[in-house]
Amino acid sequence: MINRLKRRFVLLATMFMLLLMTALLAIMNTVNFCAVLSESDAVLDVLSAAGTGGPANMHPPERDDSRFFMPRRMSPEVPYESRFFAATISPDGEVLQSDLSRIISVDDASAKDYISRAINSKKDRGFISQFRYAKTSDENGTRIIFLDCGRKLDSFRSFLWISVIVGLSGCAVVFIGFVLAAGKIVAPIAESYEKQKRFISDAGHEIKTPLTIINANTDLLALDGETEELAEIRQQTQRLTDLTNKLVMLSKMEEQSHTLQKVELPLSDLVSETAGSFRAPAVSRNLNLSIRVEPDVTAKASPDVLRQMLSILLENAVKYTPEGGDITVSMRRHKKTAVITVCNPAVAPVDEKALPHVFDRFYRTDESRNSQTGGHGIGLSVAKAIVDAHGGEIAAHTTDGHDFCVTVTLPQQI
Repeated sequence: MINRLKRRFVLLATMFMLLLMTALLAIMNTVNFCAVLSESDAVLDVLSAAGTGGPANMHPPERDDSRFFMPRRMSPEVPYESRFFAATISPDGEVLQSDLSRIISVDDASAKDYISRAINSKKDRGFISQFRYAKTSDENGTRIIFLDCGRKLDSFRSFLWISVIVGLSGCAVVFIGFVLAAGKIVAPIAESYEKQKRFISDAGHEIKTPLTIINANTDLLALDGETEELAEIRQQTQRLTDLTNKLVMLSKMEEQSHTLQKVELPLSDLVSETAGSFRAPAVSRNLNLSIRVEPDVTAKASPDVLRQMLSILLENAVKYTPEGGDITVSMRRHKKTAVITVCNPAVAPVDEKALPHVFDRFYRTDESRNSQTGGHGIGLSVAKAIVDAHGGEIAAHTTDGHDFCVTVTLPQQI
C-alpha cells in the first residue's frame, strides 16, 4: 500500500508539473508568436502607407514623409532593413505591376505563385510560407505586399524548441526529485499505517486467548444444561472470533513482507467445489444457487486463500439475498485472465455512488447490512486484499439498481 501511495504521489505531482509547464510554454510561445505578428503587421502598415503611388514606389519612406505614422517602438531603420516585394492586381484578378527590387530570394515564378495564392485567399492578411502578406484596395485595384518574416519565424521556432527542451528537462529533474523525496514525504503516513497494522495484529492475537477461555467456560456451564443466555454468549463470542480472524487476515495480506505460496491449480474445480458447498445454506433460506463455470481454467494462486475469498463473496450473497432470490456464480476465461462473478438480488435499491466504497473497512451499502445479519462490514475488504495479493482486480457493480454483483479478475499466470 505504501509503495502504491508513493507511486500515486509521484505520478500526480509529475502530471501537475507537466500541466503547469505545458501551460507556461504555451503562454510564452503564444505571446512570442503574437509579437512576431504584431511587428510584421506594423512593418506592413508602414510599407502600405508609403506605397500609395504603386509598386514602383513601394520603398521605405523618407524621414519627412507625412503619409505614414511610424509606431513608437519601431526603429526608423526597420522599414529599410525589411525584405519585401509588392504587386498591384486589377479588379478582374490580373497582375498589373510587380516590384521585386527589395528582395533577392524570390524570382518571378515564385512571386507569381505567391501572388496567385494571396489572390485566392479570402483573408486580407496571412502567411504564405515565410512571407506575411497584406492586401489594400483603392480605385487603382488591390495592392499586395509580401514581407519576408523568415528570420523572425526562425527565431520563434528556435525559442519554441529551446523552451520545450528546457521544460522537459526541468520536468525530468523534478520527477527525479519527487522519486527521491517520495519516501520522506509519505514517511509519517507509512509509520502510522505500520502502527495501525501492528495494533490490529497484536490485538487480534491478544483477543483470541480470552475468547478461547470464554468458549471453554461456556461449554462447562452448558454441561449442567443449555440455556438461552449461554447460547447468546456462544453466538456473540463466535462473531467476535470471526471478526478477529478477519482483521488478522487483512493485516497479514497487506503486509509488504507477506508473500503467498502460489501454485498452478485447477481454478474451475476450486470455484465449483467452493460454490457447491453453499448449496445447503442457500436451500435453508429458500434460495436458488446457480453455478456456471467454464471447464479447464487454471491459475497460479494460493488455493486456501483463494477459497477464503470465494467463501466471503458467497457468504455475503447468501446472507443478503431476500428469501426466494436467485444467486448466480459464474467463471469464464477472458484472454489471459479468469473472470469470476457473484451476483445476487439486493434487499434494498443499490446506490451506484456507494459501490466504489463497498471494499472499505466496516462499510455497508444499506441499512439492512447491519450487525443483526451477523456481518461486520470487513469481509469485502479481506476479499479485496486477497485479490490484490494475487495481482488481480475486484469491482462491484449493479445492472439495474436491484442487484449486487462482484467481479474478480485474476491473471492466469503471475
